[in-house]
Amino acid sequence: MQAETRSAPTLVLSGATVVVALDPPEVVAADVVLAGDRVAAVGTAPPGVPRRDCSGTVVVPGNVCAHHHLYSALSRGMPYRLAPPTSFTEILQRVWWRLDRALDEEAIRASALRGGLDALRAGTTTIVDHHASPNAVDGSLDIIAETLAELGVRSVLCYEVTDRDGPARAAAGIAENRRFLARTSSPASAGLARGLVGAHASFTLSDDTLGQVVDLARTAGSGVHIHVAEDGADQDDSRARCGRGVVERLDRAGVLTDRALLAHCVHVAPAEIHAVVDTGATVVCNARSNLNNAVGHSPFLHVRPGADIAVALGTDGIGGDMFTESQVAYFATRGAEAATAAGWPLERLTDGARFAGGVHGEPLLGTLRPGAPADLVVLDYPTPTPLTVDNLAGHWAFGMSPAHVRDVLVAGDLVVADRRSTRVDELEVAAAGAAEASRLWARMDEIPPHDFEPSARR
Repeated sequence: MQAETRSAPTLVLSGATVVVALDPPEVVAADVVLAGDRVAAVGTAPPGVPRRDCSGTVVVPGNVCAHHHLYSALSRGMPYRLAPPTSFTEILQRVWWRLDRALDEEAIRASALRGGLDALRAGTTTIVDHHASPNAVDGSLDIIAETLAELGVRSVLCYEVTDRDGPARAAAGIAENRRFLARTSSPASAGLARGLVGAHASFTLSDDTLGQVVDLARTAGSGVHIHVAEDGADQDDSRARCGRGVVERLDRAGVLTDRALLAHCVHVAPAEIHAVVDTGATVVCNARSNLNNAVGHSPFLHVRPGADIAVALGTDGIGGDMFTESQVAYFATRGAEAATAAGWPLERLTDGARFAGGVHGEPLLGTLRPGAPADLVVLDYPTPTPLTVDNLAGHWAFGMSPAHVRDVLVAGDLVVADRRSTRVDELEVAAAGAAEASRLWARMDEIPPHDFEPSARR
């Protein structure tokens, strides 16, 4: 499968077992030849090119987290002094909608730095992030983009437009999306970052604001990244507001297009599933988050092989580890339906890479085929059994983990080498993150639970 690009080779990863693609699986014993930011060839490397010894390792395409909230990166172990939430809406009111109001520019940067580093160390090279900081909206996406670029992470970013904090902040959110989309419209100026139009969820969006979100997406040629029916409260609100379900409301508004990214989609009926499929939108399931919040299990997790729907996976802010996320999602799905095939997580990760690649104009993202972006991970994974095309899925589900990540390359740059970032001092990042977390938690203590309620409960 030797093939060459026009650029001269710049680096060889030699002697590895190479997973060229996850779905359908392609596995070869070969060298990976890079030319700048591209995969030049997978085969036998030419002489005279600098080499990095990868003997005994497994080289895989970098993982994509298709739905993240990096602003939650400093919430681990966060003290909680209010009455425990008894519903999903109360989780938002008492935890996340207090945290996002406590964010300032320093906390946004510290969260992106800590979260981005954790993702890279876990073998995630692309993050699709959904950001909210209602008291620090303007320029917030630039802070995240620049911080992730400093680390060497590829990203797709948006600001979460919502009416829950009033019309001025809703307008600021739309303006932030518009500004960032304009900034990243040219690959030359965008670097590793691209944009989408962000929106929180149907139940916190008025018809007018939702219309403005859709108008911006159409004008910019972008998609809308939005939470859909994560909890039954979203459906109850939509029916109380307009007499129809969430998916129909969003579809009539123009949200559902082949560029849309729909997070969660847990409480959806069969007719709504068909409507999503018909529009070509991509669904992102977040199994660990849904289990943690006890909101249910998305029916989209039971997509059949060959189905005409893209179903990706995200963490919804629970770190950036897509090995663990894909494994938990697989086990949860298989627990509900024993017919779930072993290759299921590989299909889901491929769908996420296809979406992110589409936004970046990189159709080969998520593969190591010649011409693909050189986003890849070297796993120090001593296989206890042979690794082949036929059993890659078994190794992925039952063996591979972030603990095996040795090296990470993004756009051809070695951003993690021998388990350490080449861009930042990890001990300094940890110390700065801990200090900023303490300040963030102190500010959060002064913020009361949010008073926003879905329409059905007002």
